[in-house]
Amino acid sequence: MSGIKVLVAGASIAGPALAHWLRRRGAEVTVVERAPGLRPGGQAVDARGVAKEVIARMGLDAQVRAACTDTVGAYTVDVDGTVLETYRADDDGGDGYIADIEILRGDLSQVLYDDTRDGVEYVFGDRIAELTQDADGVDVTFASGGRRRFDLVVGADGLHSALRSMVFGPREKYVRHLGLVLAFCTVPNEFGVDGWMIDHQDQVTGRSAGLRPLKDATKAMAMFSFPAADFDVDHRDIEGQKRLLREQADGLGWLAPRILAHVGDSQDFYLDQVAQVVMDRWSDGRVGLIGDAAFSSSPMSGGGTGLALVGAYLLAGELAAADWDPKAGFAGYEERMRPFVEANQEIGRLHVASRAVPDPDAEAAPEPDMDALMAIVDRAINGAELPDYAG
Repeated sequence: MSGIKVLVAGASIAGPALAHWLRRRGAEVTVVERAPGLRPGGQAVDARGVAKEVIARMGLDAQVRAACTDTVGAYTVDVDGTVLETYRADDDGGDGYIADIEILRGDLSQVLYDDTRDGVEYVFGDRIAELTQDADGVDVTFASGGRRRFDLVVGADGLHSALRSMVFGPREKYVRHLGLVLAFCTVPNEFGVDGWMIDHQDQVTGRSAGLRPLKDATKAMAMFSFPAADFDVDHRDIEGQKRLLREQADGLGWLAPRILAHVGDSQDFYLDQVAQVVMDRWSDGRVGLIGDAAFSSSPMSGGGTGLALVGAYLLAGELAAADWDPKAGFAGYEERMRPFVEANQEIGRLHVASRAVPDPDAEAAPEPDMDALMAIVDRAINGAELPDYAG
């Protein structure tokens, strides 16, 4: 056992996944989460390629698959509900547009928490208020007033990472808005959703509405998107976000009015900008970042969960391989992760661009280079090497 003490901020996906691997490498791990408990629901997230291998190495393949949404596939529809395109979950070996591992963010978080809760200290309803580091460790003051010292601190606290702002500077330096806003919430399944995700995109306004199946067949996950050149909404003002969605989705058509009628009662409503985090480095001394806090690729990439899982495996492995030297460990992690991150971020940008409303006066865009595109897709799915770290 190393005896190294590591504090991880954030208990969604990247944090508990990192806790799993740190514990297996011999570290003593504390995870602090500002929410009073695990947050349920959320959008469906995917695991493809090397991310599935990480899940298997964690010994959690059966648990993750048991919690999946069992989505058979997806189809896009016009305003009258006529099917335009169809995608199946078994396309491309389960790594296609609909992955064979599709799971709600909250359900994956629960699986990871259940796996680590007995060997990791979880502190809910608290957060890092201050920290100072020296050559030998990091002194942390919590909002609750407690003070503790750790060897390493890692921020896994998402797109709006408070730890990133505290150590690396304001979010405006790193968060890149991609011009789109997404919203999700659970609604009663009065729409006959039965294993297939349905997506309607308005080609005139660039807005979309959709429904996806859940394990509980009496409910469905509603999804909306709309273009927004700027985004300045308090991510904790849920009622304000609901008003914004109603305004932006007004007149969308298809099933949108019926879906919107349930938004007011939703207890798991989520709305946020489609954004990426771009940083020159993901560590400063003994403090590092992982997941969306470090390298959000946006939900439009389909790879954010894969980045979190692969990043957790590599960060713990590189730190332990470097005998817990932060400079060498963080450097190794970044060297291995950055090409994988960049490929996923490129996919996210391309996906957003593909949904933009074309300017009728603009020249027609050239046909995409499909060979180059598929090469990027492959790097985004399989482009990270997973060393077989000792132990």
